[in-house]
Amino acid sequence: MVEIRCAQPDEAAWLQASFDAQMGWTKPAGYFAACCQRQQQDEIVLLVAVDGADYVGHCKIVWQPGYPYFREQGIPEIQDLNVLPTYRRQGVATQLVDYAESRISERSSWVGIGFGLYANYGPAQRMYIQRGYVPDGRGVVYQDEYVKPGTSVPVDDDLVLFLVKSLV
Repeated sequence: MVEIRCAQPDEAAWLQASFDAQMGWTKPAGYFAACCQRQQQDEIVLLVAVDGADYVGHCKIVWQPGYPYFREQGIPEIQDLNVLPTYRRQGVATQLVDYAESRISERSSWVGIGFGLYANYGPAQRMYIQRGYVPDGRGVVYQDEYVKPGTSVPVDDDLVLFLVKSLV
């Protein structure tokens, strides 16, 4: 049974090692330690999915995101949703987002989320749309900057379409 909970400060090394060993790619060194520190400062909430003592996945709630529209409107953002490949298609991502939306609804009537525009993000794109998220109407951004018509940017993890959802 997968449980969703807030990460504890002393779990940073375990989270880093678990993610790096099992996800198929790695986070920068100290990523989870920085997340735990930001959580202690109430900048984010780091949610963790666990199966007993095993890491399964995580996501963050960022109270003041870098994306200009969300920041200006005071819309918290769900970021960095990741689930281990062996646990995908079992509802873990849905559980993480459910928990995140519930926490956000205590402080905001809106939630934001973004996704990359290439095929690796396909499952996330479908899930967010099915959950009722809609594009915010401001087009795509690259590294939190609006992409102007005629501009060329790489199609990588930094090219994002942002969506919003009402929680009321």
